[in-house]
Amino acid sequence: MNETATRVYAEIDLDAVRGNVRALRRRAPRSQVMAVVKADAYGHGAVPCARAALEAGATWLGTATPEEALALRAAGIDAPVMCWLWTPGGPWREAVEAGIDVSVSGMWALDEVRAAARAAGCTARVQLKADTGLGRNGCQPADWAELVGAAVAAQAEGTVSVTGVWSHFACADEPGHPSIALQLNAFRDMLAYAEKEGVAPEVRHIANSPATLTLPESHFDLVRCGLAVYGVSPAPELGTSEQLGLTPAMTLKASVALVKAVPAGHGVSYGHHHVTAQDTHLALIPAGYADGIPRHASGRGPVLLGGKRRTVAGRVAMDQFVVDLGADQVRVGEEAVIFGTGEHGEPTAEDWAEAAGTIAYEIVTRIGGRVPRVYRNG
Repeated sequence: MNETATRVYAEIDLDAVRGNVRALRRRAPRSQVMAVVKADAYGHGAVPCARAALEAGATWLGTATPEEALALRAAGIDAPVMCWLWTPGGPWREAVEAGIDVSVSGMWALDEVRAAARAAGCTARVQLKADTGLGRNGCQPADWAELVGAAVAAQAEGTVSVTGVWSHFACADEPGHPSIALQLNAFRDMLAYAEKEGVAPEVRHIANSPATLTLPESHFDLVRCGLAVYGVSPAPELGTSEQLGLTPAMTLKASVALVKAVPAGHGVSYGHHHVTAQDTHLALIPAGYADGIPRHASGRGPVLLGGKRRTVAGRVAMDQFVVDLGADQVRVGEEAVIFGTGEHGEPTAEDWAEAAGTIAYEIVTRIGGRVPRVYRNG
């Protein structure tokens, strides 16, 4: 692809993915690393990033939906894969036959995976999720004995093998939050009960990216790393990507579509929330909220253009936004860097998150399907 002729594209550095996985392995030297590639690897491309992560020493892959997990198998990836977001009637049998570890949080799910295993004529790999305080998916402590007992019985009949026990933090991105210690204690208690009842998990895990970076006592057998694999800081409280030893893998670039001179007092974009203060030049950037540029960053989103950090002028539209250049000039077709590593003065995904009042997870994940991904160092 000729990037110079491309409206907007996301450049993905697979060497950065590899380097981030190695950095995370150093943070958790006694644990395996699961690279989470859900949501198309947080917008970076699931299959290329999965392969890069495995090359760098990740031993597991994680997905939310079964369709994401099955797509990895269809691409020829045979590494251990775990999938955790199930609804009744999901493709349990296909997942069982593909050797995917499926997460079970309640009796209905265990019943469905047992039926799928019988239909497939093979043993299902099951990981039991404990709700230790997040209050989202997972089995409540009051229901844990019933679920564990049923899973052990299913294991005895040969329909399932309980390969893991796991949970998820609510506030690991807020160091010192009191819920962290409470969840760790609850996880240890629920894990000890399961093991007492006959569960012998291959992996026990609760640490996400923030916990991997800051909470070594939570690492257990496996750490699940999502955003950090792609080099983006999971939270401002933890530090920038650079401070955490991570390199952002995605750089979002666009080609300037139009440059024009306008007089003082000229309205810019919908609603005229920006009016030019003097005679000026406007540059049109052909990327908008349909591409994932957050409309909430209207008037605040930063861009590197013509060697300077500049700001979105007025509202972000569906397909485009405008930058007020003042007395400066740029040429049509010149490269605008919307975000990247920050190494060359360009904004980062964290900068856009701050401008939009959101989190960096959303900035990279929302980059849309009509934005081509260009892979470097494949």
